[in-house]
Amino acid sequence: MGGKPLTALNVVMFPSKHLDMGVLREILRGGHDKTVEAGACLVGGHTVDDEEPKYGLCVNGVVHPDRIITNAGARPGDALILTKPVGSGVLFNAVRSGKLPYAELEREILPIIAALNGTAMDAGLKYSLHACTDVTGFGILGHLLEMAHGCDSRIIIDYSKIPFYPHALEMYRKGETTGSNKPNKAMVDKHHLEMCLNLDNASEQLLYDPQTSGGLLLALPNSQADDLIQALYSAGVKYAAKIGEVTDESVGITVQ
Repeated sequence: MGGKPLTALNVVMFPSKHLDMGVLREILRGGHDKTVEAGACLVGGHTVDDEEPKYGLCVNGVVHPDRIITNAGARPGDALILTKPVGSGVLFNAVRSGKLPYAELEREILPIIAALNGTAMDAGLKYSLHACTDVTGFGILGHLLEMAHGCDSRIIIDYSKIPFYPHALEMYRKGETTGSNKPNKAMVDKHHLEMCLNLDNASEQLLYDPQTSGGLLLALPNSQADDLIQALYSAGVKYAAKIGEVTDESVGITVQ
């Protein structure tokens, strides 16, 4: 974390015999627009005919060697700030299964998911960041677990402070889930998870929900946390929240 992207290369697998090429055009257009928004140049790409569509970007950039922010540098006394809500995984599946109208996802949620994390990272780099990770497929507890092991400390999370996407809890209560929830929970359960709340199953599942384009978890001295949150709000990061802290207790996660 902390780098500046310079160039990006499209990497595409696409079923040209089964999907209209206009779909590919829109995928590439979206990738181009986000690359430009991030301040990088799109310099070409590679395309392979495949059975299902896959798309990614191979990105090159630069970072100052003294400002490389990893997920392993958090320190006891640090506050943890999350910059996007949690719950996108179940929402995508709920749209596919028909439990949630696509219009609800498009209107309220996709603009947040599509927002780049660069704005939040730029704001964070103006403070004494000790560690950072993005929240993706392992869910918020999975990525917090990586941070806890990286600094050999215990992370305490305040469940009530975690922002969740609209409809996410409702979808779990309607029986929707993802293929990643069970393995994510099994992974975290092996590593000293202390659950101090009596959550119902749906509320607990949100902690294991895999994220698409999730937010950042930023660790910095607690004395700077409120100032960073205000800076994030001013920069347009509307869902930034202090959700926990790092302690000097034995490595693991406590949810309270």
